[in-house]
Amino acid sequence: MPENDPWEYSLYIPNDPRAVTVCRRTLRLILTMHGLIGLVDVAELLATELVSNAVRHTKGPAALRVRWSGTGVLRLGAWDADPSPPEAPQPFDRALEREDGRGLAMVRACSDVWGWQPLSRFGNRGKYVWCELGTPARHTA
Repeated sequence: MPENDPWEYSLYIPNDPRAVTVCRRTLRLILTMHGLIGLVDVAELLATELVSNAVRHTKGPAALRVRWSGTGVLRLGAWDADPSPPEAPQPFDRALEREDGRGLAMVRACSDVWGWQPLSRFGNRGKYVWCELGTPARHTA
């Protein structure tokens, strides 16, 4: 598969804190196999925060989605079954003083853009919280 072809992976997980580690290790393997090793550390951090929130703050299943645009943008997202919006991230300097609640502040600080959207499809409800990393050409080889 040529490096600039788009691709996407989805990993569906149970509501189990151990699934966060499974997602992180799977993401590392995906990015390594696609030659995006330069993004692994930041992508793992972001995916860990997104999936941790999905598992910690909801009761149902969740999923990690990883999508490469083919034009240098990596999108990471976590789906969960709760349609409630995520709590808005606090300014990073205030979030550092808290024991929890820093996840989305870290996502906002470490990604190029982030957002969320409610989902309702085929009777399923929930939300999708995502972030993107732009990839300079030197990271794709």
